[in-house]
Amino acid sequence: MQTINPEDFFLTKYDLSPSQLTSVMGRVLGKKIDYADLYFEYSTSESISLEEGAVKKVSKNISQGAGVRAVAAEKTGYAYSDDISLENLLVSAKTARYIAKEGDDRQVPAIKTDSSPHDLYPVETVPIDLPVEEKMRLLESVDQIARAVDPRIKKVMASYASEVKRVFIVNSKGGMTHDTLPLMRLNVTCIAEDGGRREVGSFGGGGRHEFRFFFEMLPGAIGRRFEHYAKEAARQAIINLSAIDSPAGPMEVVLGPGWPGILLHEAIGHGLEADFNRKGTSAFSGRLGERVASTLCTVIDDGTIPGRRGSLNCDDEGVPTSRTVLIENGILKGYLFDRQNAALMKMPLTGNGRRESYAHSPMPRMTNTFMLAGNALPSEIIRSVRRGLYAVSFGGGQVDITSGKFVFSANEAYLIEDGKITSPVKGATLIGNGPDILTKVTMVGNDLALDPGVGTCGKEGQSVPVGVGLPTIKISEITVGGTA
Repeated sequence: MQTINPEDFFLTKYDLSPSQLTSVMGRVLGKKIDYADLYFEYSTSESISLEEGAVKKVSKNISQGAGVRAVAAEKTGYAYSDDISLENLLVSAKTARYIAKEGDDRQVPAIKTDSSPHDLYPVETVPIDLPVEEKMRLLESVDQIARAVDPRIKKVMASYASEVKRVFIVNSKGGMTHDTLPLMRLNVTCIAEDGGRREVGSFGGGGRHEFRFFFEMLPGAIGRRFEHYAKEAARQAIINLSAIDSPAGPMEVVLGPGWPGILLHEAIGHGLEADFNRKGTSAFSGRLGERVASTLCTVIDDGTIPGRRGSLNCDDEGVPTSRTVLIENGILKGYLFDRQNAALMKMPLTGNGRRESYAHSPMPRMTNTFMLAGNALPSEIIRSVRRGLYAVSFGGGQVDITSGKFVFSANEAYLIEDGKITSPVKGATLIGNGPDILTKVTMVGNDLALDPGVGTCGKEGQSVPVGVGLPTIKISEITVGGTA
């Protein structure tokens, strides 16, 4: 993919010049304003959905706008417009400054281009530029493959979405950063029926890749990636047809590799974001250097993994992303920072200032969050459990950041009886406390896997793409909610 230079795109497209941006920045900066930035965005997205063997909906959208932010200590002023012009930028600048703290205009350094050390998604042709017919044929193939798995698959729903987002960030320190972010995702949902019983299975994946990513062969006899998605969704639906009611009560729980890392993301990750810790509302507030987990646990947030859904060359404040050690051998080592919270807490930047769009002010957010692998064999972990639950995939969940309490629903789970995986179960929920759970990790597998590229994280009304990961781990006790 050709690099988009900000002068070639935003400045030319909207008839702006660096000197005009400097004047806008001078308008937003007052005597009591500590930091300010301008965030420009131009995004093109498409979505295609298939149901009942036919493509039902195709849509394509263009979004553009600019946001102006003024930061004064703990206070933030933010204003935005979807009509990018010098006049609207000046109005937004005045509004943002007024919300934060009033003051006189002041001079800013000359704007210079900052280069990111990363090139994490060197896509030659963004998927959205390919003919829509190619994506429709992909969905039709997914439908056929899923139905062929088992005659009990009665309904298949598949969707494809992609976007390319161009961003341009100017800050009051004189920095100017830009990035072009491709993103795509393929989802498959199957409904199986047998004897009046209906069950659902779902699977999918994606990332910041070329369209051919879906057609790449996976190791072993799994086949191409899109075939794997279709077969996995169908398999999960069929497995759930024979699921028994989940038992309830405290028990040993084994989490499978990959997507179950969503529990780590929600129950632990949000509590390590700097805004919650600065305000003292996280269960991890003021605990740097303390033991917060088993010595087997090392938790990382890494926004620099090539092609991953949660990866970024730079965050939405123009700061290069990094690999941040949050917990090392059970000891709390760090938090995730945006510019404002890093300044207030006098800590180094980590490149975790993220926003959903130009209409939102940035805040500390995760990128790709995972636990490092251990030394145990997954089979050894299963054999060590006399009676417990093996959770392979999760659906929705809820977390209270202050207390760390969580509830998660398992989409696919099995009983473990006398060291063997036996019956699939339905209706299983995991209920616990995030910080407490990490102290109960007694075995960590050598099979770290990242999720296939489906994660979306919500916080304070904003959604951003993220990644999660986990090796197989054993937790000595979690309360399992069930119906049996």
